Amino acid sequence: MSGQLEGKVALVTGAAQGIGRAIAERFAAEGAIVGMLDLKPERAQAAAAEVAAGGARTLAFAGNVADRATLADAVAALEARHGRLDVLVSNAIWVRYGPLEGITPDMLRRMTATGFDSVVWGIQCAAPVMARSGGGSIINIASAAAFLGMPNAMIYAGVKAGVLGLTRAAAVELGPQRVRVNAICPGSIQTEGVRINLDAATAAKRLARTPLGRLGEADDVASAALFLAGAQSSWMTGESILVDGGATHAVL
Repeated sequence: MSGQLEGKVALVTGAAQGIGRAIAERFAAEGAIVGMLDLKPERAQAAAAEVAAGGARTLAFAGNVADRATLADAVAALEARHGRLDVLVSNAIWVRYGPLEGITPDMLRRMTATGFDSVVWGIQCAAPVMARSGGGSIINIASAAAFLGMPNAMIYAGVKAGVLGLTRAAAVELGPQRVRVNAICPGSIQTEGVRINLDAATAAKRLARTPLGRLGEADDVASAALFLAGAQSSWMTGESILVDGGATHAVL
């Protein structure tokens, strides 16, 4: 590793597994102090300890990101301990797929609160701290679904499209404070959550329409996050990066 994030302080939500865990591991390997936030304390603590076992510096935070106080407390704790926050990755999401007639008020509230509201709270809480230390990078994990029509995914696609709108608007508002806001839009990434929600036939269909011939790995998204967190993307804001093997653009 090249130490691209040496001296930086980062916070990653949904960090105990999947994409969030891969991003936290990559940031830590590149020298960042990484706050790892997840819903359950035991999961957050175990994940932070495992990443730190290799010599990295991590802190565990727990709570529901739909609650603004969860993010406010984590950001405040990082600033109090390390004097700054340089990178926020809003990755946490709760997902259930199903047909239109199966949508319930609880499903709608939970998906929007976890996947959309939390992004608002993350931007709101992180931006002032970043501005005080000269700027920073906010990375919102959206989805290729923000660009596509998908059966049984109306809420998910709508939430992720909303995240892109938040990203663009926040980039314009926060640019003068040198706070950059960008989004990553993963395609089919092989994580535990995707395996739960994706049957074998659908996975095979997605693989068949992917020009690069494989489904994604969490490390593919972590590489994009590292790029957006570091100096190489210093003149990028309001952008969304597809990490999907070309599937969104393919007509196969």
